[in-house]
Amino acid sequence: MSIVKKVFDQIDASWTEEVHFLQKLGRFPSTLGNEAAIQQFVADKYKELGLNTDVFIPDEEEIKKIPGYGPHELPYEGRPVVVGKWETKGKPIGKSLILQGHIDVVSAEPLRLWDVDPWAAKIEGDRMYGRGICDMKAGVAALIYAVQAIKDAGIELGADLFVQSVYEEEVTGNGAVATIAKGYKADACLIPEPFGPNAVASQIGVLLMKVRVTGSGAHVLGANQAVNAIEKAYVLIEELKKYEYELNYIRAKHPSFQEVDHPLNVNIGVIQGGDWASTVPADCMFEARVGFYPDIDPKHVINEITDRLMKVADNDPWLCNMKPEISFYGHHAWGVDLDRDHDIFKCLKKAHSKVHREPMEYLSVTATVDTAAYNINGIPATCYGPAGKNIHAPNEWVDLPSVKECTKVYAAYILDWCGVRNESEFLEDKPKLIKA
Repeated sequence: MSIVKKVFDQIDASWTEEVHFLQKLGRFPSTLGNEAAIQQFVADKYKELGLNTDVFIPDEEEIKKIPGYGPHELPYEGRPVVVGKWETKGKPIGKSLILQGHIDVVSAEPLRLWDVDPWAAKIEGDRMYGRGICDMKAGVAALIYAVQAIKDAGIELGADLFVQSVYEEEVTGNGAVATIAKGYKADACLIPEPFGPNAVASQIGVLLMKVRVTGSGAHVLGANQAVNAIEKAYVLIEELKKYEYELNYIRAKHPSFQEVDHPLNVNIGVIQGGDWASTVPADCMFEARVGFYPDIDPKHVINEITDRLMKVADNDPWLCNMKPEISFYGHHAWGVDLDRDHDIFKCLKKAHSKVHREPMEYLSVTATVDTAAYNINGIPATCYGPAGKNIHAPNEWVDLPSVKECTKVYAAYILDWCGVRNESEFLEDKPKLIKA
């Protein structure tokens, strides 16, 4: 029996256990700031697998030194990052690998739009429903059970393997940055983002921003003599939408995004203003997410956006004197554009072919993921994951058969990339000892 076949059989045998593990992950409401319980659960699983487990709090001063750091708003005390180390015995005969998943999820609100409990991990047919089930707890389960299958098969890897569970992928990327700051580096990184059984070769960069506008409040009876902060915020929002149109349809496209009609989104994701319908609001704040192409420095985009909004403010009779407050928080993520002939893809293509008949495709995605932090710090990283729908939306679900397929692809990838130290033990025609 081949090594890969032996490992695949182990994955088949533990499939029910893997599904139950994924359900347990899905029942943790691990939204921003609420990651401690699920991280302890993951750490316990790493220890059960025999991994040398490091549970640590990101060091504020150290992560600021790492490219890819994003200014954050929540303290890290009580919010651990978890790394499980499977260190090879002796001199490496393969290449080291990071397997990284994020366990933070976005809010499930508005709950009224869900047909199922977002925290119940309900199974219907081949689908499991829940907030974060697809993005990306299914991938986390698949990584862990790929490692478990290799261990259960009695295989010794030829290079170090790091299995990492991080948070803040959805807002800063600092979980990944924290592992790099702690010294966890490898020859490659694989992340199970739910883009389906495809390799991510390119992704855009992302910034998050806040804009606060001050008006002149009054009772509604004097509205014609007041200044509505919400309405003034829309003066700036309209400029951001003009900027978005210019990025996509006037400026030159990046070569890797030529086939994407609208690759760069400027999304107004939050707006807060006013507290009474009969009061002219004196304060309004909105938040936006801005995309930009690979090879563009986030600082350039920050300066460009700030200059544009301030010029609009200068031409407004109110905002020219009451300047908007513009700040950038969270993601300061560079874009990524990898050579599709890189070894990381060659190895992934071989692993993919052991499970799928169709050839692996390459994606240029219009979002940012944690591969940004690794690539900018010299660690080639890509994504390959399960399939599902409604991520960041009501009724999010993952396709369970695709999770099982990913588990097998990850296992095959690990074996090929890291190498097998005790490969001779699995040779069907290995020589037998003959007693004299």
